[in-house]
Amino acid sequence: MAHAPVTAAPERSRTLLTRARILEAAREELGRDPDSSLGDIAEAAGVVRRTVYGHFNGRAALVEGLVEEAAQALRRAVPVPRVPVADAVTELARFVLAVWPVGDRYRILLRLAPQDLGADRLAEVLAPARDMAEAIIGRGQRQAVFQTNVPPAVLTRALEGHLLGLLDCVNSGVWSDDGTGTATAALIAMGVAGDSAAACVHGLIRPEGDAA
Repeated sequence: MAHAPVTAAPERSRTLLTRARILEAAREELGRDPDSSLGDIAEAAGVVRRTVYGHFNGRAALVEGLVEEAAQALRRAVPVPRVPVADAVTELARFVLAVWPVGDRYRILLRLAPQDLGADRLAEVLAPARDMAEAIIGRGQRQAVFQTNVPPAVLTRALEGHLLGLLDCVNSGVWSDDGTGTATAALIAMGVAGDSAAACVHGLIRPEGDAA
């Protein structure tokens, strides 16, 4: 019986590694300069431009590769189905702490829009996080721990704008955070008292019993 060439699996592995290296170089180079050329990205990745074109047929395809990578990372950060946390304040803090590293890693995509990333595609990428945030906020409103003067869907969009705005501030160099400040600010924006918000986030970062 015929067997597949033994080189098939290693070759596929090398191809995937090269693709990942190109995407990583694209993320770094576009973060440094959104107008970086495919030649700049190829050089940063340690490959020739022809190799980049072998994986992506142009800038739009390369950016879409980054978008899909970001979408996969976000889906992993907010998996469904999930078991809701009884305390909506804690659940929202955990949510922000989970999505912030993904947003921080791929925040360059915000600088590429709208010429490379349309609003519809961005909304598609954010949909899983948006749905989860709306469910958490709705539960928090029913628990009377979040402000109730606007519907959950509207408050969710406000939270999304808040997070994207902070990511853009990181791009601009006026904000730097590991997620704790962002999560605290998000809780405060939802109507949680400042001291309570800070204590909640601190408790998640340093669980009770850990050294101060």
